Amino acid sequence: MNNKKLFAAVVGLGLVTLSACGSSSSSGSGSTGSKTVTLVSHDSWAVSKGVLADFEKKSGYKVKVLEDGDAGQAVNKAILTKDNPQGDVFFGVDNTLLSRALDNGLFQSYEAKGADTIQAGYRVDGDKVTPIDTGDICVNYDKAWFSKHKLQPPTSYDDLIKPAYKNLLVTENASTSSPGLGFLLGSAAKYGDDGWEGYWMKLKANGVKVVDGWEQAYNEEFSGSAGGKKAKADRPLVVSYASSPPAEVIYADPKPTTAPTGVADGTCFRQIEYAGLLSNAKNTKGGKAFLDFLLTKEFQQDMPLNMFVYPVVQGAQVPAEFTKYGPQAKDPETMDPAKIAEHRDDWVKSWTSLVLK
Repeated sequence: MNNKKLFAAVVGLGLVTLSACGSSSSSGSGSTGSKTVTLVSHDSWAVSKGVLADFEKKSGYKVKVLEDGDAGQAVNKAILTKDNPQGDVFFGVDNTLLSRALDNGLFQSYEAKGADTIQAGYRVDGDKVTPIDTGDICVNYDKAWFSKHKLQPPTSYDDLIKPAYKNLLVTENASTSSPGLGFLLGSAAKYGDDGWEGYWMKLKANGVKVVDGWEQAYNEEFSGSAGGKKAKADRPLVVSYASSPPAEVIYADPKPTTAPTGVADGTCFRQIEYAGLLSNAKNTKGGKAFLDFLLTKEFQQDMPLNMFVYPVVQGAQVPAEFTKYGPQAKDPETMDPAKIAEHRDDWVKSWTSLVLK
């Protein structure tokens, strides 16, 4: 789930950061030794200091974190460097990009301890990757804007192409952004191979705005976010996450009694993130220990308030704020990874030609 750490950094007064997480436990810039395990991830990786310190104490390994931009960028770089990888474990490839990683031999086999505790709906065939977290890419809306204009917020994909919502939606570029790609895949799952292009033609005619990434869409264009209010943004609909409303509450000062943003539940696409032991990893033993750690309840229950995602292991608890302000979608769109693998690149190419030109 990309940009969640950045989300926490800009929301509220714009002074909250998660800089204490992740790379603060790095062992420096030297090469990976037998007592150092190196994690390669997108730039939304985050974990509480105490939780990571507990792993380091129990395992004897120091953790070095290399954050490498957006998920797509990080995956592509990891593939290019797979013969001499930057680290031992990669975290953050999701179901929209999984086939690209697997087809290019990015990972070696390892079944993490605790894999049997992963909820059935998130498991994958084989042992090349381990499911770690899940979340829903959904359209978020600005409650105050819709109240002021006496307009009901949209609840479905179909609503977004109605005249009442003309020039209200901003989304991310499907070729450069994980949520943008998820929204495209959600529409393809909803309308099918023969219907999604027609839907996007209508969405384009209805004034959808496309920007490069989540940060710009949410914090500069979306009127409902703390960053958007500061920037005087004018789009009350944005493609983001079902977990964005609780983040708006948690990082606000003072905290509101209700979330200022809501989720159009019928516009959601289920995203799953994975981690794996990199092929040619220098410290396979340490990498395996770290993958085991990612499935512990200690880490799984730490994730929601750090990366604003949901755990995948059975029995892991989520914060009350998630249950109250950002519950998972009841019936999100999904797509078999094999179908994503077969069509993703062609769909993105067609989408780019259709929407951006």
